[in-house]
Amino acid sequence: MIVVVVESPAKAKTINKYLGSGYTVLASYGHIRDLPSKDGSVEPDNDFAMHWEADAKGAKRIGDIVDAVKGADGVILATDPDREGEAISWHVLEVLQKKKAIKDKTVQRVTFNAITKTSVLDAMAHPRDIDMELVEAYLARRALDYLVGFTLSPVLWRKLPGSRSAGRVQSVCLRLIVDRELEIERFKTQEYWSVEADVTAGAEPFVGRLVKHEGKKLTKFDLNNEGSALAAKAAVEKATFKVAAVEKKPGKRSPAPPFTTSTLQQEASRKLGFSAQRTMQAAQKLYEGIDIGGETVGLITYMRTDGVSVEPEGIAEARSVIGNVYGAPYVPETPRYYKAKAKNAQEAHEAIRPTSLNRNPASLRLEPDLARLYELIWKRMIASQMESARIERTTVDLESADGQTGLRATGQVVLFPGYLAVYEEGRDDEGDEDSARLPIIEEGATAKVLDARADQHFTEPPPRYSEASLVKKMEELGIGRPSTYASVLTVLRDREYVRMDKQRFIPEDKGRLVTAFLEQFFRRYVEYDFTAALEEQLDLVSDGKLDWKQFLRDFWKDFHAAVGEIAELRTTNVLDALNESLGPHIFPDKGDGSDPRLCPTCGTGMLSLKVGKFGAFIGCSNYPECRFTRQLATSEGDGEAEAADKELGINPATGRAVWLKNGRFGPYVEEPPAADSGDKPKRSSLPKGWTPAGLDLEKALRLLSLPREVGKHPDDGKVITAGLGRFGPFVLHDGTYANLENPEEVFDIGLNRAVVLLADKRAGGGRPQRGQAAALAELGNHPEDGKPVRVLSGRFGPYIKHGDTNANVPKGADPAALTMDEAVVLLADRVAKGGGKKPVKKAAAKKAPAAKTAKAKAVAADGAAPAKKAPAKKPAAKKPAAKKPAAKKAAAEA
Repeated sequence: MIVVVVESPAKAKTINKYLGSGYTVLASYGHIRDLPSKDGSVEPDNDFAMHWEADAKGAKRIGDIVDAVKGADGVILATDPDREGEAISWHVLEVLQKKKAIKDKTVQRVTFNAITKTSVLDAMAHPRDIDMELVEAYLARRALDYLVGFTLSPVLWRKLPGSRSAGRVQSVCLRLIVDRELEIERFKTQEYWSVEADVTAGAEPFVGRLVKHEGKKLTKFDLNNEGSALAAKAAVEKATFKVAAVEKKPGKRSPAPPFTTSTLQQEASRKLGFSAQRTMQAAQKLYEGIDIGGETVGLITYMRTDGVSVEPEGIAEARSVIGNVYGAPYVPETPRYYKAKAKNAQEAHEAIRPTSLNRNPASLRLEPDLARLYELIWKRMIASQMESARIERTTVDLESADGQTGLRATGQVVLFPGYLAVYEEGRDDEGDEDSARLPIIEEGATAKVLDARADQHFTEPPPRYSEASLVKKMEELGIGRPSTYASVLTVLRDREYVRMDKQRFIPEDKGRLVTAFLEQFFRRYVEYDFTAALEEQLDLVSDGKLDWKQFLRDFWKDFHAAVGEIAELRTTNVLDALNESLGPHIFPDKGDGSDPRLCPTCGTGMLSLKVGKFGAFIGCSNYPECRFTRQLATSEGDGEAEAADKELGINPATGRAVWLKNGRFGPYVEEPPAADSGDKPKRSSLPKGWTPAGLDLEKALRLLSLPREVGKHPDDGKVITAGLGRFGPFVLHDGTYANLENPEEVFDIGLNRAVVLLADKRAGGGRPQRGQAAALAELGNHPEDGKPVRVLSGRFGPYIKHGDTNANVPKGADPAALTMDEAVVLLADRVAKGGGKKPVKKAAAKKAPAAKTAKAKAVAADGAAPAKKAPAKKPAAKKPAAKKPAAKKAAAEA
């Protein structure tokens, strides 16, 4: 019996069918071990020794594989055909050797680019050894990312409280987004005008554009005001034109190559609106296999690739399908061969394509995301082997009798669609294209102007990055690897360094602050060229041309010294530098000549960046005498964000003034307590959608009246209240919260409506803090215990519920489209990280508090879950562990 190790259980099941009873196929579920999230996992002073550990999930997989191998005749490592797959095979082999499970058994490595019976059996017939050069490139990359994350992130935490993490690729990607925002903010709009005319020259009318005025060729900004534009329009209307020239140029448009990882993410974003993460999740399922007629078959080739080449049989099949479906004219004389742009040939695998083009998308019954992505891949592959499109571009020049005024019309006609009949590559930002069709026009013919118009235009700033354009830019600059882009973009969103608006990235203040800090004190390490150079060196390692430890030594020497220098800086020095760097953003010019940093409350202090427990904010230098604070940046058009405290009026019930104020968390209203009462002021933040400019005394008093009593619940007589919380408006009854759709409802919701909302909330099955009115999806019963698995919408976003375990739905994923397989993996990950209830251990004998604390610390240090005991023990066990997830995130997606 031969043990075969693959990465996923879906793949294991399929391959076991292909290989038969002489093989046992087991899944590693990805990496079986990793660098633990703590200091010392990589030791630069010990020649970069790396210490690997398996988590609870990985330990179980290791145990299953070791037990199977001990009774086997041989081992075949069949993980994915990329650097990460090579690393997983190496980890499995390392563990088997340490467990002494190998002995004299044969260990072989095989790779296949598609999960089809032919591909798998062919790979099994051509085994090889593990490629240690690829493994060393993985080790170098993993050590590099760990060292950057675990060295740089603590500096951020100390100097900029509230910052989450920094990473080798993550921080450079964030800088791209921030730099684009700065370009937009610095952009100065220019006015310009264009003049067009509807013209006829013996046939149907067409549009001509003014290109010559007063005998001179016009440039874009020659007509820069209404007066000059109207004068030019009048000249067009008065002139008599003739057709001076008609030029026709034949042209060709060739198809794009089949997909790489990067181009697939870009096109799925443009055409399907998928995030990079959603694209890769769907592609993974298509690669691992779909049940077709009782047999699981991989529908596409491996989806992590830099290559654009296609195997000869794939090209031959494409040409055959094109001929059968579209006809012989659409098949080019010779096949099209594309060359990979990847610098490292070892990583340039075959392009992403269907394993069989005869599986037409319309013939398959797939989940919606899978169907749309498969159709995209199928069309792209078919188009890549089709005949070029033939077009004819026509330019018509019209000139006035006196030669002072000239018009030009352009257009094109598609003579033969070729590949355009199937697929046309999308673009991120549409430009002007002369695609209008022109009538037949004879040179020398008289032309008549039917109508003329002058249109005003303004130049526009460069657009913000979409996922597609950001991925494209990162690939152009050589930053990171396409296979990591999805996780990098997810980390930026999860850290709340960026937000998405109309599918475009906008940097949050937190992200701008981190970028400014890194540019001021670690500029070299967020330079685009430097990051790209590291990638090139890693390619040299995987090509066997550079020693991986020498590469790490060279990097660590300078990086460690730079971190040491910054660690010595006082926080005030850091804030002074950031005040200067971020000045135009956090202290915008008021336009009246006054100092934008002058405190609006006391009039003498200077505003400055400050850091607190919850992050950065703007405060007055006269603190504590002046307590003016506000958020980092004002909202666009919100002039009152900078204003001093404003009295809105007198509360008629109390006779006390009601104030509008600005704090570090935004605007709020406040009514001070009665003199000598010892009470705290009544305060309420402005709910989402309310602006300081639109606030008056009546609205402020309504806010200060919250929470309000709605009535008593008919079932138990307990009071239902309505109020505003951190996550928006709500109604509350006996510990159960139900969200309201908008803030206005909180003031007028009645008892009946509140009872219905609370009943729906409880029917959703969620806990009081995380439940939801109704489930987003019922996935069915869990395959292990038969308990129901549901997707719910909680206060912190959509999550999966199974028994006592809740797992968040990844950002960017469609919760309604989640499958049971995906849910099972996410739930398992959550349990492995300590989520959900675990079996209660028998409580130990009661000890003195000091002894309990010491034991709890020891248990936490060993990584084991403490037994359920007295409440005093829990904080002691949790405190050391609390930093681990944060530290892990800091280094994970570098």
